[in-house]
Amino acid sequence: MRKTIIFIFCLLISGFISGQGTGLQNEVENVVMKVKNKFAPDKRTAIFEVKVSESGSEINLTGKTNILKAKEELLKMCESIDAKIIEDIEVLPEVDLGDKVFGIVNLSVANIRSKPNHPAELATQALLGTPVKVLEYDDGFFRIQTPDEYISWVDGDGIQRVTKSELEDWINADKVMFLSEFGFVYTNASSSGGRVSDVVMGDILKLEGTEEDYCKVSFPDGRTGYVEKKFTINYSEWLKLIDPKQDNILSMAKMFMGTPYLWGGTSSKALDCSGFTKTVYFMNGVVLPRDASQQVHTGILVDTSEGFENLQPGDLLFFGRKAHDDKPERITHVALYIGNMEYIHASGRIKINSLDPEKENFSKYRLKSFVRAKRILTSINDNGIFTVDKHKFYKGEF
Repeated sequence: MRKTIIFIFCLLISGFISGQGTGLQNEVENVVMKVKNKFAPDKRTAIFEVKVSESGSEINLTGKTNILKAKEELLKMCESIDAKIIEDIEVLPEVDLGDKVFGIVNLSVANIRSKPNHPAELATQALLGTPVKVLEYDDGFFRIQTPDEYISWVDGDGIQRVTKSELEDWINADKVMFLSEFGFVYTNASSSGGRVSDVVMGDILKLEGTEEDYCKVSFPDGRTGYVEKKFTINYSEWLKLIDPKQDNILSMAKMFMGTPYLWGGTSSKALDCSGFTKTVYFMNGVVLPRDASQQVHTGILVDTSEGFENLQPGDLLFFGRKAHDDKPERITHVALYIGNMEYIHASGRIKINSLDPEKENFSKYRLKSFVRAKRILTSINDNGIFTVDKHKFYKGEF
């Protein structure tokens, strides 16, 4: 009987200690969640991967983040918790990368995936010559952040890693932008020569000189070749000429008519819905966030409560599910308004549909799922919208 009582007492004490530890762990986990919600509410654009575990009288914090202030605030908030906190939180970029924590996209279109392996979901793409931030390495893949702040994984061949000074050299160098939907860089100043690479609209190459009807160009990794001059524009001149007006936006959008849909696509090869709007605006010198659910938080709200009379060409239309009952709003699609109740968007292919039930190209599904419209053209360099020439990534200031 005595042994039974002692045994039960020990179980109660063990349970008390265990419960006390679990309570402390829960308290720390709540703090971690508060910090994450403040600094990294969107895992697509910020990293805050911190785990909490309990070991005896200690609470362990392990993981990584790319936001130093988030780590500092977390540790400061944990000071008020009556527990011994042991932290091992790495602030990215990881130390092993050395001073090459910047990169330049080295392919016509670099595929950027949700995880560091080739079968992983295509999260987004980036064009040749785009500056990126390199955060960490994992078995042949680099975790990078693109100018739209999207964070995902790219194959090592997709970028050329560089130091800060090498990135500045690239940014300050004479460059050309390719303006045709598709083309090639040749081994010599002739279209009958061998090919170095394909190129697509928006690709940027370093200008090394000219030879008759060709520009001699170089890639971020030093490869050289020749591209037809008639398909290019001097990058500095392009920055001066970009004019994001309604007519320019619409003409660019219609150039992509018929282009196939590709989840994660952001180039003239193939596009998803937000990749389409992003590319159209980029070719007019404006950097939009990557996804529809991010683009919806930029620009100025257009009043559509009484109908679509207030819409203007160039406005973005967002579709999905409105918030109701206990379900939050969910934006799943974006289109570009072109006027006369019509919009152009990527849905199977780039095509035009109408909001007017009397029109042949009316989409009942889209009208039913319409959520709101935002005006971008009146928010240039404001309300989350930046031009390329003022964007920190393209200036090398990130």
